[in-house]
Amino acid sequence: MSAVNPRFSLRLAVAFFAGSVAVEMVNAQDGRTDARGSFGVPLQPFSLHETADASPRAEPIRVAYYVPRTQPALAPRAESAENEDDVETTNAFPEINSNRPVVAGDRAILRNGIAYAPSRAPDNIKNAIWAVNTLRRKPYVWGGGHGSFNDYGYDCSGSVSFALHYAGLLDAPLPSNDFRRYGKRGRGRWITIYSRDGHTFAIIAGLRLDTTDMRNGGAVGPRWYAEGRDTHDFDARHPAGW
Repeated sequence: MSAVNPRFSLRLAVAFFAGSVAVEMVNAQDGRTDARGSFGVPLQPFSLHETADASPRAEPIRVAYYVPRTQPALAPRAESAENEDDVETTNAFPEINSNRPVVAGDRAILRNGIAYAPSRAPDNIKNAIWAVNTLRRKPYVWGGGHGSFNDYGYDCSGSVSFALHYAGLLDAPLPSNDFRRYGKRGRGRWITIYSRDGHTFAIIAGLRLDTTDMRNGGAVGPRWYAEGRDTHDFDARHPAGW
């Protein structure tokens, strides 16, 4: 028997060793595949015979939510509500049953001869403005408004007396000379009366109450005017507190 070639024996041993390694690698991969997916993630067992009851029940989703409370109904606010710090004591005054136009703010405005009382004015001032609106078609009558607050015509002091009466600030009509000593000296917050011998007019919430039409001239009767007039030689007075 001839001797074995050493080179052939070495090659045979290497081939046998390589084959054994390959078999081990295949077996290892098969075992890993049984338990893991393609990316090595463990797979859950699955059976077509399992029912829904066999699987664990899913916990119900609990959602927190807020039930809004029912808000109590708010009481309606008065149209002429004022700030608590701006409330002034008012006197008793006659009620006016005519239209009562109001504008926002603290100054009256004039529209088509009708004065709109400011919403922030005290009720006395509003009532005076609304009362004078009823006179805007009355003629000028010398001495009118002095025998009675309700007259068919008015002169200058009779018109101002009418406004103050319906503001609850005057009990009896006054002539122009007496208005020079009425109330307090100087301009008031809501009412200022300008008087001299023979004539009187008033500024109420920014509007002028006058029987004299300064633009067209002449005594026309009680009217509202948005523009002022020269107060030289007039004494400025105002009701106390107003």
